[in-house]
Amino acid sequence: MDSRRFGASAIIGLITIAVSVMALVVNLEQFVGAMGFIPARLSGADLLSPAIPAFLTPFSSALIHGSWVHLIINMVMLMIVGPQVERVIGMSGLIVAYLVGAVAAAAAQFAADPSSAVPMVGASGAISALFGLYAIFYGRPQQFSANMKINRWIHVAWLLITWIVIQMMSAALAGGQGVLLATPAHIGGFIAGLLMHRPLLLWRYRRA
Repeated sequence: MDSRRFGASAIIGLITIAVSVMALVVNLEQFVGAMGFIPARLSGADLLSPAIPAFLTPFSSALIHGSWVHLIINMVMLMIVGPQVERVIGMSGLIVAYLVGAVAAAAAQFAADPSSAVPMVGASGAISALFGLYAIFYGRPQQFSANMKINRWIHVAWLLITWIVIQMMSAALAGGQGVLLATPAHIGGFIAGLLMHRPLLLWRYRRA
């Protein structure tokens, strides 16, 4: 077995767990205010201080989770799809996909409500990008029609819906934390994953 195939997923997971546990144990509200993605901050609002620079919050927000349940669900999902995607695009490719997914998720949430002052936290937007890549790389669509492309996109849509439902359940269980676990971010990350599959494949095999 290639021990490296868990490398990037494990590193990302350990960093996320460490920061999230610290936030949940020490002061979740303070961490969310400092590191969460707040769309209104990008629109020029100075809502919270101290806080890290707004342009870094798409990344920092992925390290914070609104509850233990939220953290556990996302880390389980990361460990399910991350190593499988990493086998195809390599460690560097997975890290790039994760970071781009985090940015795409924040961009989608900003587009949905630029004036929102509610912090968005959680790795689900970045993990959504990995789900999009997984859907492309490992999809075995059912034969809904004679057109294989239609079958594949039905399969992709089904994975997206399943992922969103899981996150909605996580949000319901997290309840009352005053943070945003957002569907637009999940969709944005997932679409980013779909769009990245070919560039990441080309990047890996041209470097090989």
